[in-house]
Parts: sequence; C-alpha cells; structure tokens
Amino acid sequence: MSVPETVDRALLTASVVVIVVAGAGLLARIWRGPSMLDRAISLDVCAALIIAGLGAKSAFARDSFYFPIMLVLAFLGFTGSVGIARFIAVRDRPPRRGTNGDGPDRPEKDSR
Repeated sequence: MSVPETVDRALLTASVVVIVVAGAGLLARIWRGPSMLDRAISLDVCAALIIAGLGAKSAFARDSFYFPIMLVLAFLGFTGSVGIARFIAVRDRPPRRGTNGDGPDRPEKDSR
C-alpha cells in the first residue's frame, strides 16, 4: 500500500469510529430524552448518522452503490423533520386572544 492509501484508510477508520461514538451518544439521548422533541430530534440525527455511515462504507469499498439509498434517506429525514416541526408548532401554539371573551377583541360595553 502506498502512503496516500494508508492515510485514506486511517481517515476512514477514524470517521467510522466517530460515527459509532456519536451513535452511542444518540441512543443515550433517545433513551433518556426529557421531552418528546428531544427524542424526535435524536431520530432525525439518527438518519443523518446512517447516511454518514453509508457514505463511509461507500468510500471504504470505493463503490457508488449506496448513493441513491443515501439520497432517499436524506429526503425521508427532511420530510420527517418538517412533519415533526409542524406538529410541535401546532401543539405549542398559544391560544388566540379574544376567543373566550377576555382578550382585546372583546366588544366594548357602553357605560351610558
């Protein structure tokens, strides 16, 4: 093996180690997440880690077979993130003022 190939293998091995360590931290966050939003974000990061792992495998094997799979996973991760954000936005929306008669939209009483 030449020096560039050795450096390439070392960097790919280091990237796989970083991905595995990040995956372990991610599983801990999914397990202990104090809120549902933390767990949802962790699942989104899980999709990104899977894509990174497939990219590392593809680079290690020097094969482009996994690129379409990575593209589909990226699309699904984005769609899931947008869906979760919309759900959280609707759930956490403050109530409209004036719907129960105590807001500024309440009709003024004539004090004559």
